Amino acid sequence: MTGTPDGAAAWTVYLLRCGDGTLYCGIALDVAARLALHREGKGAKYTRGRGPLELAYWETCGSKAEALRRERALKRLPREAKLRLCGPTASR
Repeated sequence: MTGTPDGAAAWTVYLLRCGDGTLYCGIALDVAARLALHREGKGAKYTRGRGPLELAYWETCGSKAEALRRERALKRLPREAKLRLCGPTASR
């Protein structure tokens, strides 16, 4: 699978729910491949040893710059706001 979780190639901002209850925010062109790297321990240092990892939220962006801006904005949100984004329907 490439690109967004539905297979389209686009810059995507995503939140992972880690096994310890924390959330990780990142960007990728291929979310499925990036998630696989995280699960193999080859993704971000933060996610190593925090499995199992679950894709909790994603949204597509028009460009890498837009994805980086949105990632920065999401990282600044309080935890409660991030959890609301993840909600019962964890995608967008």
